[in-house]
Amino acid sequence: MALNKSLYVQDCAAGCSTWPMNQVHILLGLLAALAYGSSDFAAGIGGRGVGATRVALSVHLLALISAVAGLAIFPSHALNWSTTAWGILAGLSSVIGTLSLYRGLAIGQMSVVAPVSGVVAAGLPAIVGLLGGDHLSSTATVGLVLALPAIAMVSFQTTDHAASDKRRTTGLLEGALGGAGFGCLFISIDHAGGDAGTWPLIIGFSVACLVLVLVVFRSRARPSRSPRLWAAVAAAGLLAGTANLLFLGASLSGELTIVSVLTALYPAVTIVLARLLLDERWNRIQIAGLGAAAIAVLLISWG
Repeated sequence: MALNKSLYVQDCAAGCSTWPMNQVHILLGLLAALAYGSSDFAAGIGGRGVGATRVALSVHLLALISAVAGLAIFPSHALNWSTTAWGILAGLSSVIGTLSLYRGLAIGQMSVVAPVSGVVAAGLPAIVGLLGGDHLSSTATVGLVLALPAIAMVSFQTTDHAASDKRRTTGLLEGALGGAGFGCLFISIDHAGGDAGTWPLIIGFSVACLVLVLVVFRSRARPSRSPRLWAAVAAAGLLAGTANLLFLGASLSGELTIVSVLTALYPAVTIVLARLLLDERWNRIQIAGLGAAAIAVLLISWG
């Protein structure tokens, strides 16, 4: 897959001449984090009235459309059983991650669920990347080491109410499972290779949609008809589709360890939006976590 990445970097550099070639993956990874974080926020809003399963299905349908359109950006040169298998794994991982995260966002506190998912989503691909031979500079390594606790600090909450404690605990469990799903999604996208273009995403999200249709069909809950909530769901789907393409580009132009950690900083975006639009409050540890995350990004970029 090293050859695929090398060729992609050359092509991308030709169209992004104003950005240093060895920094393209950092820019794309951060943009993916921005899109994923915004998508999760919008999904959390829609999930409280539409239902997690219907939100997940809608998001995957729109992500599938985005992946098909992405063939114009990532043309396919080869499709084999290996990339197909990685695509199927990506789809199943996305279903598990999305349902868990959306359920957590709907029943738990947004500024807790999203950061926990980010820690796990960053940790799994980072471990796989390091075991697979990724090489980091000392500066980037320090940034990587700082990034994971930074996300954990952002998730820290205090409360004296038993009901709130139970709500937070549920959110933590759902967030962790969601992060595991997304971590496997990142790994699958990276290992599918660049020759297949966006076909692994197309295959994966097609499988995910089939699974989610069955889940929605068995659901008896009646979704809200609020145009505002469905607009939030549509925004979540379009943002998620964009984020997937950005992550694909980042993984092809850089090492999985760095790209996955940068992308997994998406909870910072989610909690900022939650603070600005939902008036969810931060404590001092969360503020310190945001500062640590910013420093981690700088160190990784300089590395």
